[in-house]
Amino acid sequence: MNSITNTTRLSSSAKARIEKWMQGAYDDETKSAIQKLIDEGKEDELNDCFYKELEFGTGGLRGIMGVGSNRMNKYTVGMATQGLCNYLKKNFPAQNIKVAIAHDSRNNSAYFAQITADVFSANNIKVYMFSELRPTPELSFAIRHFGCQSGVVITASHNPKEYNGYKAYWNDGAQVIAPHDKNIIEEVQKITSIEEVRFEANPALIEHIGHEVDEQYMKEIHHLSISKEAIARQKDLKIVFSPIHGTGITLVPSLLEKFGFTNVHIVDEQSNPDGNFPTVIYPNPEESEAMSLAMKKAEEIDADLVLATDPDADRVGIAVKNNEGKFQLLNGNQTGSLLVHYMLKVWKEKEKLTGREFIVKTIVTTNLIEKIAAHFKVKCYNTLTGFKYIAALIRELEGKEKFIVGGEESYGYLVGDVVRDKDAIASCAFIAEMVAYYKDKGISLYDALLDLYVEYGLYKEKLISITKKGQSGAEDIKNMMKQLRENPPATLGGSNLYKIYDYEISKETDLSEGTQRDISLPKENVLQFLTYDGSLVSARPSGTEPKIKFYFSVCEKLHHKADFEKASIALDKKIQTIIDELKLN
Repeated sequence: MNSITNTTRLSSSAKARIEKWMQGAYDDETKSAIQKLIDEGKEDELNDCFYKELEFGTGGLRGIMGVGSNRMNKYTVGMATQGLCNYLKKNFPAQNIKVAIAHDSRNNSAYFAQITADVFSANNIKVYMFSELRPTPELSFAIRHFGCQSGVVITASHNPKEYNGYKAYWNDGAQVIAPHDKNIIEEVQKITSIEEVRFEANPALIEHIGHEVDEQYMKEIHHLSISKEAIARQKDLKIVFSPIHGTGITLVPSLLEKFGFTNVHIVDEQSNPDGNFPTVIYPNPEESEAMSLAMKKAEEIDADLVLATDPDADRVGIAVKNNEGKFQLLNGNQTGSLLVHYMLKVWKEKEKLTGREFIVKTIVTTNLIEKIAAHFKVKCYNTLTGFKYIAALIRELEGKEKFIVGGEESYGYLVGDVVRDKDAIASCAFIAEMVAYYKDKGISLYDALLDLYVEYGLYKEKLISITKKGQSGAEDIKNMMKQLRENPPATLGGSNLYKIYDYEISKETDLSEGTQRDISLPKENVLQFLTYDGSLVSARPSGTEPKIKFYFSVCEKLHHKADFEKASIALDKKIQTIIDELKLN
């Protein structure tokens, strides 16, 4: 049997954690798995497993499943839950604390959800636990429905199959934000031994929930419908839906039926929940490969709309027919812009706009949405990336202003505030309603998009994600951001730099005037570069994955729909020029 003292590439922090796990009250199976890695000399893997603790990022706890402090397993889930329990008791000392728990279709999700429920109940906390897999947005709904102080959903969203995650929610049904996220981690870090985690469940405190919550959730979403007459006339709209082996199958077909749609076709090959995601490389509706089976079915039946949700059903991808009759995927910015425009247009038609309404988007989401909101004289707020910030703003303005719709470029949207997280279940219904509304007027959704571009300007966006794994990768990302701050580009795509937004120091620098002003958003490691011609580049290290993301947005006036293809190609070339200038190829 080999010892970690014989290893050469392990960091001191990894060695200390490995010794703690091998000597502590961890089960024999875990210790055997660690010893196997040691015996096989897998030092790089051991380093990744143990060089740090899993931390709450923009999406909570997320990581590869396996042994180690930096992996998703019984113990990291247990410690996170114990820390959350301790924090809840400090924040709600005089209350009978209640939480809700849900999980998606991923491998071990049901197991991790049960561990979470066990620890909560062992800490004398009442648990409302979905008896079967359910979408993330329904967990958000359940928290407010049952008057809970917190909640947890076990999911790694659209990540590859080896990942799982743990999203913690607060009493407004939104994911935890500062100071709660950091404070929960502090509570977890105070736990010096796994023996401090109470794993022995109190079954009397665990209540299983299900269809009665489904019905109430769908009922409240249906109340928000604004084009019931159009749906009644277009009820046979041909819709193809794929849950991509995830939780969307539990509610999307039922909600579409409740809205009045009678011609919904499920992609059979992807209808069964399966954590191995056998028909896709990545269960991500942003990837064309993940949408290919749904597109094929749509072509076979000549559908009007394609919908596909990610495993925990908080994000949705769509496809519609273009003017050549071919199905075309829309990106998150396009779908979000269409949805915002549709909601504001119909609200105005029905004379529901009073001047108190607002919409929300994130700072890396297309500025086309801002122009649409300005046209309808509706406030548009910008938040940091992550739907928890949109939810925080909704909570802040509750009772003062009326939220209509919000979204982010990564395929997450929210209509109304039935929940406080991005909601692909509701979004599927409202996207279908939007298609029915335009079809009722003899307009395709693709034409409606081109009309937006002619009226407000053609906006083109692109996202590049650069993966840097492990401890060395984290350093590489840190250095990339350091270089961008110290040596910002003077020009981008032939246009001089106009402004720099540095959200880490909360400063907006106007290069034309040499002045600075404060940015009134929470601090985050994000940089944005704006040029005089409206091009925008954003650099943002991911909070949930070992990646740094670069967002590109360019725009120009579109005079006629017939010019769309030519103008679109020109903007694509401009984005590529900027990418080349930043040496990101």
